Amino acid sequence: MRTSSTDRLLAHLWIVFTAINVALMWFLPGQETVPFHLVWISLALVYGFTTWPLSGMVAALVAVTTTTGVILAHHAAVGEIRWEETAEEPLMTVIFVVMAWHVHRRHVLLHEMRRIGEAERDRAHRQELLVRLASHELRTPLTIARGYTELLRTTHDDPPTLADTAVVLDELDKATRIAHRLLTLVQLEQQHPVRPVDLDLELARIARRWAPTADRDWSCRSGIGLTRVNPERLEAALDCLIENAVKFTGPGDRIALVGRRDPAGWTVEVIDSGEGIPPEAVPDLLAGRPGRPTATGTGLGWAIVGAVAATLDGRMTVGGGPGGGARVGLWVPEPAPPGPARPEPVRAEPADGPIRLTSG
Repeated sequence: MRTSSTDRLLAHLWIVFTAINVALMWFLPGQETVPFHLVWISLALVYGFTTWPLSGMVAALVAVTTTTGVILAHHAAVGEIRWEETAEEPLMTVIFVVMAWHVHRRHVLLHEMRRIGEAERDRAHRQELLVRLASHELRTPLTIARGYTELLRTTHDDPPTLADTAVVLDELDKATRIAHRLLTLVQLEQQHPVRPVDLDLELARIARRWAPTADRDWSCRSGIGLTRVNPERLEAALDCLIENAVKFTGPGDRIALVGRRDPAGWTVEVIDSGEGIPPEAVPDLLAGRPGRPTATGTGLGWAIVGAVAATLDGRMTVGGGPGGGARVGLWVPEPAPPGPARPEPVRAEPADGPIRLTSG
């Protein structure tokens, strides 16, 4: 790293080097071309590698121009060189001035870039702090409001009150999901450790967790095997995709978690038999913007999926499911690990839920 002491050392070395070459110019009349150009080249190099004040640069330029110019003029006057050769002096001076101007512009641009970078980091930090504090602070009043609303439902059984409180609970759920996803989105910007994870087992666990929440025909099949991911991040992305699948399907519709591996990488998708995704909405979804109405209308779920895909150097995938419905997920580039082939798929029927699990 360059410091002021390094700048001073380089300047002192340049002064010694220049003095030697100026002496060679004086004592070698007719052969001063090489030391003359070495003086100017060294001046350009030391100026480019150090930070000089304007006064120092002008003083060095005047000193070099004067000493080398006097020597060239003296050699021309005594007939050692032709007068035409002294034209190199003003040419070298002009070249150095142009070079110094460009170096000054570079320093100004670098300073401006550092200022913009620091301002951007400060803005991002303040934005992250605001979102984090807002998400945390919202949880307590939302929890209290839900508690009082549920208490009101238990003490009043008239239909208008029950209908009104159901609307309140629904809106509280939306606000809670927004706060949770805001916090998740901020946490995705932080570094999270990755570890080897069997994605087949992980997808089966996520499917089991979601199966009791909605009356759907749940299934899971995967043949990805072992890979290095952060399971919490992946689960947050899949939760967003599964939640959308639940929103746009009804009782009896199919929702499947599908994982597959190909030579270039692996894909995890949530496939449903709901109303599907209009083709014109796909570009917006791939860009992380909500392409169709959602429960919250914020598009934070798509932003979370996109952020998780980006941390894995992958991308979102959006398309139509077989026989209608939607197929959404993420693709991650990762060559298949060397080793023996995975065993034949094994079907399992868990005792705690009507979900079909297939590994493979």
